[in-house]
Amino acid sequence: MNLRIVTCWPPKLLLAASAGWAQDDGDLATAVTTHREMVVTANPLATAAGAHILKIGGTAVDAMVAVQTVLGLVEPQSTGIGGGAFIVYYDAKHQQTITLDAREKAPAAATEDRFVNAGGFTNAWQSGLSVGVPGVPRMMEHMHAKYGRLPWQRLFVPAKVMAQRGFALTERTSSQVAGLLAANPSCADGERLFFRDPVAFEYFVNTDDCTAKPAGTRMINKPYANTLKALARWGADAFYHGPIAEDIAAAVQGDLNIPGDMTTDDLANYQVVEREPVCMYYRGHRVCGMGPPSSGGLAVGQILGLMENRPDLMGSDPLDVDTVHLFTQAGRLAFADRNQYVGDSDFVSVPVAGMLDEGYLADRAALITETDMGPADPGIPPGVVGPSGPHNAAKLSGTSHVSIVDRYGNALSMTTTVESSFGNGVMVRGFLLNNELTDFSFAPTDNQGNPVANRVQPNKRPRSSMSPTLVFDADGKVELVTGSPGGSRIIGYTAQSIVNVIDFGLDPQEAINVPHYMNRNGRTDIEEPIPGITLEYDAQALADALEAKGHNVGIIAQTSGLSIIQVVESEYHKKGKKNGKGRKHHHHRLLIGGADKRRDGTVGGR
Repeated sequence: MNLRIVTCWPPKLLLAASAGWAQDDGDLATAVTTHREMVVTANPLATAAGAHILKIGGTAVDAMVAVQTVLGLVEPQSTGIGGGAFIVYYDAKHQQTITLDAREKAPAAATEDRFVNAGGFTNAWQSGLSVGVPGVPRMMEHMHAKYGRLPWQRLFVPAKVMAQRGFALTERTSSQVAGLLAANPSCADGERLFFRDPVAFEYFVNTDDCTAKPAGTRMINKPYANTLKALARWGADAFYHGPIAEDIAAAVQGDLNIPGDMTTDDLANYQVVEREPVCMYYRGHRVCGMGPPSSGGLAVGQILGLMENRPDLMGSDPLDVDTVHLFTQAGRLAFADRNQYVGDSDFVSVPVAGMLDEGYLADRAALITETDMGPADPGIPPGVVGPSGPHNAAKLSGTSHVSIVDRYGNALSMTTTVESSFGNGVMVRGFLLNNELTDFSFAPTDNQGNPVANRVQPNKRPRSSMSPTLVFDADGKVELVTGSPGGSRIIGYTAQSIVNVIDFGLDPQEAINVPHYMNRNGRTDIEEPIPGITLEYDAQALADALEAKGHNVGIIAQTSGLSIIQVVESEYHKKGKKNGKGRKHHHHRLLIGGADKRRDGTVGGR
């Protein structure tokens, strides 16, 4: 396998791609504004690729394909074609919102006791048992066939060029490799806890001294370029059939830790699913997200709905102790329901409408007082069918988010993942495999013998926290595109971004820079300040005020990766004059973008 390191930078194509475009210049306090189109991603090279596609007339979906293939190369710890994704998409031509489920699936041979004897969580997620059938290639093809404008092959050029000519390893990727290496008892073959796969080990690690390759190292990945060439020429079938599929199945079945059971038939049978968006109203704005198997749309919607029911407890600014208290109590209630009821709706009955029912949310909101309620019990929303057991596992974070608005008025919010950092650590033809199946409950039943909604079943998709979201104004126009990586914290990051914009009038960058806080029905966590990245605030004073309300508080890092675009539209007449005969009517659109500097987020557009 030809994976090598050389020493110069950059491919000229990618520098030219961003020339003349409005880019985030690093001023953390200031949002980026454009008028025509915008893309926000977690990496400047991915942003440049998406911006180039938009500039030459591509749609949001065209740009997404370019962005996704670049992210799989430059941010492999978070996403790639070996993983899955959820998309919330607004089709301006038909004024329709769709959601696409490209979540990984369990193999047909999977059983509910899959992880019972796997030797614990860490051992399981670094094994063949953890690998789900990837969804990203089929997702890209499906969306492009319906909503793309540019030729399919053209969308792979930026990533192919970078894979062949090289790109600079980021500080973030290098540090995450170093973090995993620090947990290795030994770097010898057969003794490594992480990067057991020798190909991945040689690609990311200096094998002579077992250290992470430093930031700035020029990485070349010709196997990935060849995989992209096959996808560009033959479409997604090149991935799900033939040699690539055979290599994926062989890698899973031959895993050096615990062999898995994925077959080429599992890959050949994979399909994405268009599902109904989960929508609710918050202060007159329509908020639409992803439904099951994602818990994101439901949990974000519940948090917002619960908050709207308690205006008496709302504070006057985002860091007011009353605001934080109300938000975290809403989080407790939302996570209690999420953990109890949400799974793959193709296999279990999820009370989607009931969980967002106005009367139900009003009753649940009445449980919130001026002091911390402690661990919340799940409610009984309308539509519950039979008993079920909870699954409370906290998801690891190896995810990325992309927000795009194009010149045609289309908007795309996509969260994409390989699950935990670097997936299961096995590299096939230049891309990493996911370890998404550890998002399932390891126990198929609870202590009372009730089946867990998120238990393993054949061909089932595990529950997710990914929360790609679109917000619409009272006239049905897109006004906000938002989402974030961050494991189960995604729900809090996304909901807080909406509150910051709608309730407190912050622009996207200001909303991102506000320190985070959340409660996943356990401890209340507030963000440790990051100089130059988050707003300055006295975290200890806020913690003390929350503790006075009965909270158990932790001050910790909360590494979101929010990508937000705000759309501001207005109608006016020539030279700003009042409406009158002979005066030309104009439509004005302003795009305001924010990117999260807790990661490597950047904004591009014009």
